[in-house]
Amino acid sequence: MKIAILSGGVGGAKLLLGASLAFEGAEITAIVNTGDDFRHLGLHVSPDVDTALYTLSGKANRAQGWGREGESWAFMTAVRSLGGEDWFNLGDGDLALHVLRSARLAGGEPLSAIIADFAQRWGIGPRVLPMSDDTVATIVETDEGVLEFQRYFVARRCDPRALAIRFEGAAAARPAPGTVEAIAAADVILIAPSNPLLSIDPILAVPGLRAALQAAGAPRIAVSPLIGGQAVKGPTAKLMAELGLPVNNQAIADHYAGLIDGLLVDEADARDALPIASHAVPTLMTDDASKAAVARAAVAFASRIDRR
Repeated sequence: MKIAILSGGVGGAKLLLGASLAFEGAEITAIVNTGDDFRHLGLHVSPDVDTALYTLSGKANRAQGWGREGESWAFMTAVRSLGGEDWFNLGDGDLALHVLRSARLAGGEPLSAIIADFAQRWGIGPRVLPMSDDTVATIVETDEGVLEFQRYFVARRCDPRALAIRFEGAAAARPAPGTVEAIAAADVILIAPSNPLLSIDPILAVPGLRAALQAAGAPRIAVSPLIGGQAVKGPTAKLMAELGLPVNNQAIADHYAGLIDGLLVDEADARDALPIASHAVPTLMTDDASKAAVARAAVAFASRIDRR
């Protein structure tokens, strides 16, 4: 079985891990958002890709879902002592990824090749692909002015009111090698319970990827990021409300109209009347068993979709 998963950060990484646990031997391809990527202290940081790599290799901090387990912070302490910017922390172990990636990018290697090498060295089974090797930057227009994503998300903790979101560079970007092919060849396509506006939309903004999803022959299932009208993690609900969207699964289904055949929702939302096929299961992924259960439920739901 071939499974393609469009993924953002923590929620996406949990579903990726769940799929790898539930379907041993399956060919799993993650197409990961890189609109969050930015340069910090001169280094190329790729938060969503790194969360996927850490999670799939067993190196992730299980309590927070991102970063490395057992991390130390001597580097940031030294940066702070010299008056350097410390609003975005880089752990000592985490720093290795950023330094090596930055050096290899400067040497002319594409991001996709670097990620593939890291994944191979850590024994990661699923293929982890960036959405593009080209630079795409998520920009949030707010009541405090225009903010790059990490300034909005980390430095300002999503506090400013969002007015609009755009993806600079997306129009000129090309899908990373293997992304379009993975969607076309998939037996099942999943959209992870990542923020639709900040994590999945950047992927769909890369020319060719939305069209590939629209043209796919496989059943396409999105896992809702909402449980009982609340976001599991992050600013999904806040952003939806600020941009004039109702915070419910109807809005999620409408947002993905024409791109999905079904929406997997939490059992708390089982009674929601939706304009698309839906199925309700517990979707909160708190441990490996629940992550695998959600992945199995999504794939089983997909198997019942008739796209004729």
